[in-house]
Amino acid sequence: MDGYVLVIGSAGVDVKGRPTAPLQFGMPNQGQVRNSVGGVARNIAENLARLEVEVLLLSVVGDDTNGLRVLDECRAAGIDCSHVRIVPHQRTGTYMAFLKPNGELEVSLSDFEIMDALDAEWLSEHEDLFEDAQMVILDATIPECALEKVFEFAEKYELDVCADPTTPSLAGRFCPYIDKLHLIVPNAFETESLCGTGEPATDRDSAINAARRLVVLGANIAVVTMGEQGLAYADGSGGGFIRAIKTHVVDSSGAGDALTGAVIFGLLNDMDVDEAMRLGVTAASLTLQSTHTVLPNLNQELLYERLAV
Repeated sequence: MDGYVLVIGSAGVDVKGRPTAPLQFGMPNQGQVRNSVGGVARNIAENLARLEVEVLLLSVVGDDTNGLRVLDECRAAGIDCSHVRIVPHQRTGTYMAFLKPNGELEVSLSDFEIMDALDAEWLSEHEDLFEDAQMVILDATIPECALEKVFEFAEKYELDVCADPTTPSLAGRFCPYIDKLHLIVPNAFETESLCGTGEPATDRDSAINAARRLVVLGANIAVVTMGEQGLAYADGSGGGFIRAIKTHVVDSSGAGDALTGAVIFGLLNDMDVDEAMRLGVTAASLTLQSTHTVLPNLNQELLYERLAV
């Protein structure tokens, strides 16, 4: 592989609370509260870096304690953060999740207003980074004016673009660009705004249809993740469905980002789409068993050792 992977999008801190019993709203609950670095783009970047892919991150943090922590931990994981924008007097993005006792998500709150600083003008100042990249990966926290600039540069330098729609409320930002995407990885609920189906893809058949719909709309490869059910995928030659690995869930945060990172790792190494999907399912399963948003001991050997059949 020649050149680095350019990852553009959110980087921040995750705060996660897991109660010892079902949440009782309107009153105090007992449980565990943990925090770690996060952000969808950053999580994908770290998964790739731990799989020995050269990664350069374009993101925005504040000049606060959380921002310094994000940068320090990214560098420690092997991510090039030399072009991350540090905005004075701004707070670094934060994702707050309340989990169910079984580790699955109950509800979350995302505060990434700072991403507005990743604007078209600032991206234009970093056009040279696109020239030397081998691929671009995006999340949907990027402002719409900046998205347009990213796709302009990607087309100019003939780069494949992979997209994570991030949340149902932001997924629609990618609708004008589906025909410019090499890979898109929505979850079941994000397919509703991407595909215009009017309802999420919540079972095997609807997920396969949603993946095929995204390919018809122009994406080269589409993956629809369905949590504990597994994933559906499609490309120009067909598609399929892979069941999730039965896993004791400790924390569901970051599992989707691990899946996306591992699939991209497979594609970067010219693997068949089927094998890349199995790598993704395996990475998600490993991450679900950890309290960390990104598995600290993730590496190629572990991924292949646990590879889903």
